[in-house]
Amino acid sequence: MKKHAIVILADGFEELEAVAPIDVLRRADITVTIIGLESIDVRGSHDIGLKADMPLGDFSGVFDAVVLPGGPGHKNLLESHKVLHMVNSSFQQNLLCAAICAAPSIFGKAGILNNLKATCFPGYEDQLGKAIFVKERVVRDRNVITSRGAGTAVEFGLAIVDYLAGKAEADKVSGAIQFTDAF
Repeated sequence: MKKHAIVILADGFEELEAVAPIDVLRRADITVTIIGLESIDVRGSHDIGLKADMPLGDFSGVFDAVVLPGGPGHKNLLESHKVLHMVNSSFQQNLLCAAICAAPSIFGKAGILNNLKATCFPGYEDQLGKAIFVKERVVRDRNVITSRGAGTAVEFGLAIVDYLAGKAEADKVSGAIQFTDAF
């Protein structure tokens, strides 16, 4: 059965951290639904606008992974009770929870990082709850993947592909985009 990831965007999201994983996932034939926190028109931190497939309030589908990009917009996600509930519920259902840059702080607030290894953008380590901070580019522990920032966005996307579709598919995409040395 085809895997399905949702990517939740709020105004101020970091464009590389959203678009690179979306692109990598779609190259692996994983269905991606882009969800806007408030509306379908979402503007990134570098003034690049994206059109989401639907606002969060309209989403009621089944999915295998929730992906949260960082950037200044992570604060909007962090303050959303719907996002926190979705993250907590996804974690409890053993669905993949993936966040990059400052967005792992949302996982910290949701309380899903307790005793799990995690990473984040420098300066957000104290917002990871009871996580075991690891200074690596991408960290996977159980059903959680975290990553450092925009420069790790492709690796982050490939780690999500590896989790959802397997190493062979991640290697295939990695080779196709000439990223073979990093993954």
